[in-house]
Amino acid sequence: MDEQKKNSLTAEADGIIEGRNAVIEALRAGETIDKIYLQKGETDKTLGHIASKARAAGIVVVEADKRKLDGMSRTHAHQGVIALAAVREYVSVESILQAAADKGEKPLIVVCDEISDPHNLGAIIRTAECAGAHGVVIPKRRSAGLTAVVAKTSAGAVAHVPVARVPNIPALLKDLKKQGVWVFGTAADGTTNLYDADLKGPAAIIIGSEGDGMTRLATENCDFLVSIPMRGKLNSLNASAAAAILLYEAVRQRLG
Repeated sequence: MDEQKKNSLTAEADGIIEGRNAVIEALRAGETIDKIYLQKGETDKTLGHIASKARAAGIVVVEADKRKLDGMSRTHAHQGVIALAAVREYVSVESILQAAADKGEKPLIVVCDEISDPHNLGAIIRTAECAGAHGVVIPKRRSAGLTAVVAKTSAGAVAHVPVARVPNIPALLKDLKKQGVWVFGTAADGTTNLYDADLKGPAAIIIGSEGDGMTRLATENCDFLVSIPMRGKLNSLNASAAAAILLYEAVRQRLG
């Protein structure tokens, strides 16, 4: 098998759609596309057509420099456009809350506040599934989406955990609070010790980004800022490890 064909097949397996015709075809076929990257500074008609068709379908369109596109490309023939296919469709936040109600359970939701590393997002979805969380919510921008890498890292959990994608995390938190869900943020200087937090009621747990933690607006919309006890020399945990600790504290309390 020649190198070009092989690269094409691995790109396909990883949900990377490269080149103008391939992306136009995917849009026409109504494939669930997570994001489309367009080369900065390119202004020709075909790329403009792709951008407007994508935006009309509610797909996030990101401008990226040629170097980034070259780095993502497997076929080395991206023609200024790469789309990332989503491995499954996103759901609504309402349907996650409804699923909890149908089971007669208090909702337990994980909100990922700008988790950009797909391996971290995959690990969080995997833990959410194991802990019996009712769903995961991610923002539309500045976040990894449901791509093949996330699916692989989740060890198949993406097939079982509903994931919702919202344009605005602070607005989502306000809405959840109106619906009686308590919002728990994680912060090194949190005022509530994790083991004093009451996670038995309807709860949304926010996990901040790998480098910066939660965004300021997300922090301002928390009911409680929870700190995980740190006994060593470092003062923070990997995002997916923090999610696991909070989720399993919720599990422990709910079993009690």
